[in-house]
Formats: sequence, structure tokens, C-alpha cells
Amino acid sequence: LEPTSAPFIHKLRPIPRNTGFQMKNSWIWCGSAIQGEDGRYHLFASRWSKQFPMFSGYILHSEIVHAISDTPAGPYKFVEKVLPLPDPERWDGQMAHNPTIRKYGNTYLLYYIGSTYSRPQGQEDSPEMCSESYSNIRIGLATSTSVFGPWTPMNAPILDVRPNEWDESIVTNPAPVVRPDGRILLYYRSNTPQGLRIGIAGADSYKSTYRRLKNDPVLVFENGNYVEDPFVWWAEDHYEMLAKDMLGGLSGESHAGAHFYSDDGLNWELMEPAKAYSRNILYEDGTTVLLGSLERPQILFGPQNKPSHLFAAAADGPGGFRNAKHTWNISIPLE
Repeated sequence: LEPTSAPFIHKLRPIPRNTGFQMKNSWIWCGSAIQGEDGRYHLFASRWSKQFPMFSGYILHSEIVHAISDTPAGPYKFVEKVLPLPDPERWDGQMAHNPTIRKYGNTYLLYYIGSTYSRPQGQEDSPEMCSESYSNIRIGLATSTSVFGPWTPMNAPILDVRPNEWDESIVTNPAPVVRPDGRILLYYRSNTPQGLRIGIAGADSYKSTYRRLKNDPVLVFENGNYVEDPFVWWAEDHYEMLAKDMLGGLSGESHAGAHFYSDDGLNWELMEPAKAYSRNILYEDGTTVLLGSLERPQILFGPQNKPSHLFAAAADGPGGFRNAKHTWNISIPLE
């Protein structure tokens, strides 16, 4: 399908230096922004200490933090830790990750993944802890009437795995769409032997029970291609999705963004052009950089609900999480 307006990749503008969000001694990942009731811009991102490895560290130590900027591009300044709550007995008591911030009426909706795991007293991190925490990852929701909190997380996950189904191993990468009537579509990722798959659940409102709207994955491609990190939005009369093209067979570039279109949110087709963004980025000073990672796409919407900025998790290095020395949330202006 061809877009009704300029292709998404043509809307990307050169990136100002010293924008987005970073912290010197922390790995930063994810990053979802919204304009708050104070008129400023609020970013919810994942953070964990650089004393832990970048990849395995998030599974045990990730927390969701709140940062603020006077401008949509940033730079964003750290304000506070939001999740997890200091209660390891909770289902999400020791790890929180993948934040996505939305609003319905006067209520802010913070979707995320969380987990907990057992740690014998004095025990250092271990592969067994990582395995237990990863297998316990579920999707949760915290709400607040202010972007400053306090946040009230649900006492149980809003979406769980389904034994003996394709999504029996994990539910992660929550991508909620809050429709104008308050109904929710909730896209998510699971792992299968054939590759990553995207599923869909829904609810009559954010407070309601979330149920699968389609038993099978909503995106299955020929030639073994697959995606993760969906971001979905309602574009007035249809849905659009950005997702990370894992193998490059959809967009022509491994780990670039692929762009999809749907009339009903259940049946999806690739847009033309299929590539929404590249890991090769352009700064305002004319410098181009090939990032090791550019993923977890999230859009900040401006006036008339038009996309204003593309936020994404960025990493340096040649690619691969274990090769990164620095990560941050990048803010890319959109035309």
C-alpha cells in the first residue's frame, strides 16, 4: 500500500545534538514521551546501572524512570524513579521495562513489562536468576491522574501467557492504542521456534479485562522474516505500525524500521516504501552515524494528533547489545 501522505521515512528531519535522554552511569533504553498537564514534555524510559551488563542487566535490574524537558526534543532531565514498587513479592516487584505512556480523559496510562525472581541472601546475579526473571515477564498497567504521579500499578498483569499456545513463553513489548471511544487495542510480542511474533489483545476500556482479539499472530511473513518492538497508532481512519525489521527482508536493512497499514487493526500490509527509518542517522551539523541499535520506536504526537517526534532506543558500537558501550533515547524531529 502507498501512504496517503509523504512516506514516513521522508518525514524524518536532521537531529539536533544534545537532545533526547541519557544518563552517564546508566544504560538507557525504551523511551515514550507525552505532553503533561504542565505544558512540558515527559519521557518515561528504562534505566539500569552500567555496573551490570547491558543485555542481561535489564532482565534483573531495569527500572522505569521519569524525565522532563521544556521542549519535545529535549534534552530530558531525570526527575524520579517510577517503577518497580519496593515490594519483591509483587509480580512486577524487581524489574520494570518497556514503558509506553498514553492518556485517556484525565488519566495517564503507563503500560510496561515487569517481573520478579528469587535471590538467595548474598547471592550475586546468575544465569538462573535471569532465566527465572525472563520467564516471569508479563504486561502491566499503572495509572495516575497526574504525569507526576503517584502511580498505581495493577496488582496483577493485564496480559499473561497462554499455555499450549504460540504465546506460551512470554508476553512483552506492549504497544497500546487508545481509541477515541476509550477502547484499547494492545499489541505484544512473544517468542516462537520460528521467530518472534506479534499478537493482539483488546479491552472495552483500560480498566476492563484484556482478551485476545485474534488467536494467531497478526503478522506472519514469507521467507522467515519477523519483527518486534511494534508501535501502533490510530491515524483518523486507519491504523499504522512501526516495527523493528529483525532480518532486513521487509525494509531492506537489518534492524531498521518497517512500516505497516491496517483498516481494522487485525490484518496488516506493508506500506510502500516499507522502510520507515534507518540505523544510519543524520545530525543537523551534517554528520551521519550508523548506530549499532535503533529500536523500540515511539511517536510523540503534536497538534491535531500529528506525529511530531520519533523516539527510539539507540546504542553505539558495531551492533549487537553486548557490543554497546553507550545507550540513550534519541529524539528525531518529524516534518
